[in-house]
Amino acid sequence: MNATLLIELLTEELPPKALPQLAASFADTISDELRKLQFAAADANVHVFASPRRLAVQIAGVLALQPDQHIVKKGPSLAAGMKDGVPTKALEGFARSCGVSVDELTVSNDGKQDVYAYESTKTGEPLSAALSDIVASALKKLPVPKLMRWSDLDHQFVRPVHGLIMLHGDQVVPGEVLGLKSGNATRGHRFLSQGEVVISHADQYPVELFEQGKVVASFDTRRSLIRHRLDKHAADLGATIAADDALIDEVTALVEWPVVLEAGFEAEFLRVPQECLILTMQQNQKYFPLLDGQGKLMNRFLLVSNLEAADPSNIIHGNERVLRARLSDAKFFFEQDQKHRLDTRLSRLAHVVYHNKIGTVLERVERLQAIAGGIAAQLGADQDRAESAAYLAKADLVTDMVGEFPELQGVMGMYYALHDGHDPEVAAAIEGHYHPRFAGDTLPVGPIATAVALADKLETLVGIWGIGLIPTGDKDPFALRRAALGVLRMLLESPLSLKALLKLVAEVFPAGKLAANTADELYGFMLERLRNLLRMELLEEGSVVPNLAAQHAFAQEVHAQVNAGKLSTQEAGEMLAGQLSGNRPVIDLSVIDAVLAQTPDRLDEVRAVLAAVAEFKRLPEAATLAAANKRVKNILKKAEGEVGAVNPALFAEAAETALHQAVEALAPQVEAKFAAHDFTAALSLLAGLKAPVDAFFDGVMVMADDAAVRANRIALLARLSALFNRVADISLLAE
Repeated sequence: MNATLLIELLTEELPPKALPQLAASFADTISDELRKLQFAAADANVHVFASPRRLAVQIAGVLALQPDQHIVKKGPSLAAGMKDGVPTKALEGFARSCGVSVDELTVSNDGKQDVYAYESTKTGEPLSAALSDIVASALKKLPVPKLMRWSDLDHQFVRPVHGLIMLHGDQVVPGEVLGLKSGNATRGHRFLSQGEVVISHADQYPVELFEQGKVVASFDTRRSLIRHRLDKHAADLGATIAADDALIDEVTALVEWPVVLEAGFEAEFLRVPQECLILTMQQNQKYFPLLDGQGKLMNRFLLVSNLEAADPSNIIHGNERVLRARLSDAKFFFEQDQKHRLDTRLSRLAHVVYHNKIGTVLERVERLQAIAGGIAAQLGADQDRAESAAYLAKADLVTDMVGEFPELQGVMGMYYALHDGHDPEVAAAIEGHYHPRFAGDTLPVGPIATAVALADKLETLVGIWGIGLIPTGDKDPFALRRAALGVLRMLLESPLSLKALLKLVAEVFPAGKLAANTADELYGFMLERLRNLLRMELLEEGSVVPNLAAQHAFAQEVHAQVNAGKLSTQEAGEMLAGQLSGNRPVIDLSVIDAVLAQTPDRLDEVRAVLAAVAEFKRLPEAATLAAANKRVKNILKKAEGEVGAVNPALFAEAAETALHQAVEALAPQVEAKFAAHDFTAALSLLAGLKAPVDAFFDGVMVMADDAAVRANRIALLARLSALFNRVADISLLAE
């Protein structure tokens, strides 16, 4: 008999942010074990349920009795098991371990050789014999950082557990987990349910829990319901909700019977910056702020209640009262902060230690001023404004509002700077200098904000790296990887030299504070981050033809970088996530590697160079020229002494003369294209060298016996290599 199997663990309220992960792990472990033991088919449908008070899984087509299993136990080889027709001790010992005589053994092949074996059939056991252990094992494997005990029991779980359902079709599977005997009864909503809910059949679980218990058991269904009701209610008001997926997920994990209600607050609170109000509503109360058509906060908001009432006014007024107190605090902080100018707060930063090896936050601010001013000058921006923005950028860290809501750093600095009468561009740069704050975040707008943002992230990178706090594996307490990606994203859009910036920042620190090779090491670190960033960008674009060998090579390289500490597991996961088996595009690593091998300094040109090299690689001549460049590279690597200038008088073969003439004729045109940043045209012109390059390698012995001739031919190849590899190492394109 096969039927749907239902397992439910009834608990006290589970941690809301961890609920989806707990439910997924619970369901995956149980279904995997059932498949492994052949109770369930490999393609069995699995439905996951999760609410604040329950973890449950429903698996279709589970057998009541495990199939009989044919077992083959392999022993010694024929040669090792029998000597001159007499069983060896090894064979006799193997037979004894199987509980049979030597005569009852059979011969099998282990893939390499014939061996003695014992074959038997293991009778399948009933589901009841295995299920309790499977559920207990699943609970132990849940990603729970801290367990708790309850009552006078010795059992442990993330929250106290009060019920266990193990139901196969309409039959209870007897068993015990965490001291609870299995049954078919659960509890519904704490207040709306009429009492115990008896599940008549495993297939009826979500329906009966909904109808009798007032519980929407499916997390995904509940989430979709909440989202739909929020959007509809907001649309009826001509508004949109200000909420991200994380808030909706958290609210979904807090309610079992979602009811969307509308409430409001006094319009006077709208004088406080809306970022403060939105954060207060979202973070403290889990409310959904409403924005009008212009993106301005309204004094109405939506809340998701876990109670359904004929008259919800008490629920609404209660939530309004709680929010009013929170908003009053925000209003008080804002008004108090405005009584003191931002620049008067700077002295307090002298008492805030940034790091004991590189000083206080005030000393850091002084460094930021110098760096931002230097970067602004390179960008052709107003140096004084950049220095003013850098000077004020950290002042809001000692305000009451940022003390209460650290997430508002920069935002409050912008508002207070405008209140103090500072230039709007300076105020905007105070907020913008934290951007980009995370993957996918916006870049700072304008050269002043860009200068201060670069200064902030580069000062962190150089200072922290320079005192030896280098990221290793997943350990990156100062978020240097994130800072590096932020810098790279800005430099991909800005005409600045990365090496020059690192040198500028290192020189701002007092002598002797940083390791001498900090700038060089950081450049290498950032080049690796750039490699990963470009790979992820190309992966998202899906610009390369699928290739299973390339997929495998890519995965191996990613794992190698994780093992070497060059890549965090999170970054590796993001990069490998796009490599779905089947026909998802993978990255042509050689194009990126070819470009980065030349250690580019102006990163704003990198994307154009990548496109040009990818276009070059598609030319019919590319493969031959890449192979030739690889050969040239190997020859030059082995060359002794310095490579001199080419002397046409020493040419002994027509092919080397022809190659030299072709290179010199083409060089001015190629150089002109490179100078005009027309990299695609430059590389396309180089494709015209295929014929003379082929002729040279077919008819000329580079390593001639005559030292002068040999050196001249090496010089010719060096000239060819320099022309080809201006922006990319073409040899790395060779298959």
